Amino acid sequence: MKDSFTSALDRIDLKILRALHADGRLTNADLATRVGVSAATCHRRTQRLFEKGHITGVRAEVAPTSVGLGALVMIGVVLDRSSPDSRNNFEEAVLKVKEIIDCILVAGEFDYFLKIRARDIADFNKLQSQTLIALPGVQNTRTFFVMREVKENVRLTF
Repeated sequence: MKDSFTSALDRIDLKILRALHADGRLTNADLATRVGVSAATCHRRTQRLFEKGHITGVRAEVAPTSVGLGALVMIGVVLDRSSPDSRNNFEEAVLKVKEIIDCILVAGEFDYFLKIRARDIADFNKLQSQTLIALPGVQNTRTFFVMREVKENVRLTF
């Protein structure tokens, strides 16, 4: 059974998405050859996939340690109130903290999970004591230092 998202995409669109998801550096000519359409058709379809929001961006995957960000920290956050205003205030503040690379609203024991990159534990400690504890509405946090990344940012299967 196809869901409404994929039913709006035909097999050519899906081929384009799969190819770009595997290698975002493909030229339009190479992508067209892989997908089996003309370069003009491929370009037009790829532009439409961007415009419709199926492709949200293209970027290089940078090795964090190569740019001095070797510490990965996950933080579970509990807000003092679970109201729309409290969540909005927290989310607006999080967007301003460059070290927070992911912020995810969740259900369960925590309200949010934050994924943070820092140079090292001392760098994270400074961030924690100066910035994170001052985020609006935070009642409690639980910090998890990542020892090893086993599986991260894997390709989607569709």
